[in-house]
Amino acid sequence: MPKSSWLSEALHGYIVDHSEPVDPVLRELGEETARVAGPLAMMEIAPEQGAFMELLVRLCGAKSAVEVGTFTGHSSISIARGLPDDGKLLCLDVSEEWTAIARRYWEKAGVADKIELRLAPAAATLAGLPQDMQFEFAFIDADKQGYPAYYEEILRRMPVGGLIVCDNVLWGGSVVDPENQQESTVAIRDFNDLVIADERVEVSMIPVGDGLLLARKR
Repeated sequence: MPKSSWLSEALHGYIVDHSEPVDPVLRELGEETARVAGPLAMMEIAPEQGAFMELLVRLCGAKSAVEVGTFTGHSSISIARGLPDDGKLLCLDVSEEWTAIARRYWEKAGVADKIELRLAPAAATLAGLPQDMQFEFAFIDADKQGYPAYYEEILRRMPVGGLIVCDNVLWGGSVVDPENQQESTVAIRDFNDLVIADERVEVSMIPVGDGLLLARKR
């Protein structure tokens, strides 16, 4: 099913069919996630997102990356595949249950040696990293109220040209529904406003999956 609420199933299928194919490892991961996570499986990124992010990482030439919110591992596999052989991805999450699935699939995908997982609140983990530790690529896909803190901690650790990608910035279309004042919806709206007003970055919001916000450090 498409995560883009504005796409029909047929059009979404066409997009997926005309992007890099979902390989057997990611297909198996998606099937297991759907089976064990039930409705929470919607937290997995869409296949077209994975293909796009892998390509983005390659285009950036990034060797160091960080991900906030790993779930069962689709996004981390996509990022790690875009990194060179000596590239490193730091994954931050709080769930032992879901990341245990991710660990298995990192091995199956042959990217486990590129990935370090830390299980703890991401804001505290980021704040406690060495001051000289930098990331050239970042993906934020966790609790929406935490986005501003994750963004700030990551941006200050990025060189010029570093890229932050944030997921769910359209929130199923509810960001433009004035009747929707739910906490997560308001948090996403506020975050989107914060980033577009931030002169430290150049920004593009694109309707891939549930909406991706790309912020490149000036």
